[in-house]
Amino acid sequence: MTTIADTIVETIHAAGVERVYGIPGDSLNGFTDALRRYGKVAWQHVRHEEAAAFAASGEAAITGELAVCAGSCGPGNLHLINGLYEANRSRVPVLAIAAHIPISEIGTNYFQETHPQELFRECSVYCEMVSDPSQMPRMLEIAMRTAVERRGVAVLVIPGELFLESSKGRRSTTPIRTLPRVARPTDAQLAEAASILDSAEKVTILAGAGVEGAHAQLLELAERLQAPIVHALRGKEFVEYDNPYDVGMTGLLGFSSGYRAIESCDALLMLGTDFPYPQFYPSKAKVIQLDIRGEQLGRRTPVDLGLVGSVADTIPALLPLLGERKSSRHLERSLKHYASTRKELDELAVDDRGRTPIHPEYVAKLVSELAADDAVFLPDVGSPVVWAARYLRMNGRRRLVGSFSHGSMANALSQAVGVQSAAPGRQVVALAGDGGLAMLLGELLTLRQNKLPVKVVVFDNSSLNFVEVEMKAAGFVNYGTELDNPDLAAVASAVGLFARRVEKPGDLEGALRDAFAHDGPALVNVVTARQELSIPPTITAEQVKGFTLYALRTVMSGRGTELIDLADTNVFRRLFS
Repeated sequence: MTTIADTIVETIHAAGVERVYGIPGDSLNGFTDALRRYGKVAWQHVRHEEAAAFAASGEAAITGELAVCAGSCGPGNLHLINGLYEANRSRVPVLAIAAHIPISEIGTNYFQETHPQELFRECSVYCEMVSDPSQMPRMLEIAMRTAVERRGVAVLVIPGELFLESSKGRRSTTPIRTLPRVARPTDAQLAEAASILDSAEKVTILAGAGVEGAHAQLLELAERLQAPIVHALRGKEFVEYDNPYDVGMTGLLGFSSGYRAIESCDALLMLGTDFPYPQFYPSKAKVIQLDIRGEQLGRRTPVDLGLVGSVADTIPALLPLLGERKSSRHLERSLKHYASTRKELDELAVDDRGRTPIHPEYVAKLVSELAADDAVFLPDVGSPVVWAARYLRMNGRRRLVGSFSHGSMANALSQAVGVQSAAPGRQVVALAGDGGLAMLLGELLTLRQNKLPVKVVVFDNSSLNFVEVEMKAAGFVNYGTELDNPDLAAVASAVGLFARRVEKPGDLEGALRDAFAHDGPALVNVVTARQELSIPPTITAEQVKGFTLYALRTVMSGRGTELIDLADTNVFRRLFS
């Protein structure tokens, strides 16, 4: 007899799925046993279901194809929810199989009873419960197709006993994979866009993750418009490499040059970006927004013209309609500003004459210099994202994956599990915060058990560092953010990883080289400066007031030495570096 579980396994395998992330549980037994018997789809064991969902999101991000995770009934599948939020907000295709309690017990407050189809509704593009064997495999195929086409999470809730029922439905003979398509605006809309751009004296392009696969077209458009290109964080890996028009990033983590290039333009062309911060959009310019999803248009800032289409399909159709631009003054000024900004940032990424603790900029710069040309970087949310955004150099082959839209801690190591599983021959580097690593510390065991050669670089500043910066900017005295960390290298070594602890900048390069060369999982625990400030590209009056209040309140609370450390870390080394 072919069971429903057998059909699920065969169907996902036909779609290219090679593994399922999760933790076994009694309500999942029928499914995991089908995996065992089928033998072509691996069960990728993790230590927490949240990590299973994060791993699936990491795999889907790196492959562009469907990835799968699973959780047993009640707490098991409930743990998936944060990682599924990440996948859905990052627009990567993930199928989550959420096992459920027996059908006959639903609604009785049975052991481990929840209502998964309600719990997962907000973090998915499809979420339904199978209540009769005849619904399968059709509902599975609908779920998979929806996840792939809408680039999001599909959740299929299946009571445990149904996995063992006979599969009688007819399965599609066509594997469910991403289908090619062409999508661009109408000729009339393109003509209107060309008219706005031709009449503007200073055009700036803001590019996001939607420019993936359109690098050459993007540069051709920038050349025609003589436009500087600013990127959002998710666009970094697709925009900044081999780009003579690049003027850096904007936003809270970005550069002043990116902010100025946008603020000074009179026409902003947004390409494939959902950049969320209204305060970084221009105050007076006309705005054209192009996105594959029409519902995104005008969501972040009012637009003068909204266009629906892919960047790769739209630019070639737009270029012939544009006139030749005579002035390059705006571009030249923006590039000059970027060169100055980049020089200032690079001057901070040094070993600071051997002083300790080590500055995190230097760590990120060395990681970038020593990592493989096709490395995949995964920064934890918080300060590691700041240093990754500013110091990791992209080259068209490297990838940058993270929780950039959902903003969850603990993503770096857990997503790295999925990336390394999908790309076993590729170097994968998790840039972990000490807080993020501790939150899902058990996934170090996952690296060992699954023999995944992920390289974990820990920014160990004994604090929830980015939260502290936010507190300072708002005028609060830091409270509740200190972390009493053990030697994280010793912890990693105890569970079987190659590990090094680095406290002096002179030892950092050697430790990184050894870890990167190690044939297996490795962790480098770097003790970094706690008081390093990551200043946004434009400082508001409220932030200046906040830092002033923070200083006064810190002195009044008897913690004046914290201000001395802050000044020593940020002011004096900038004066004398």
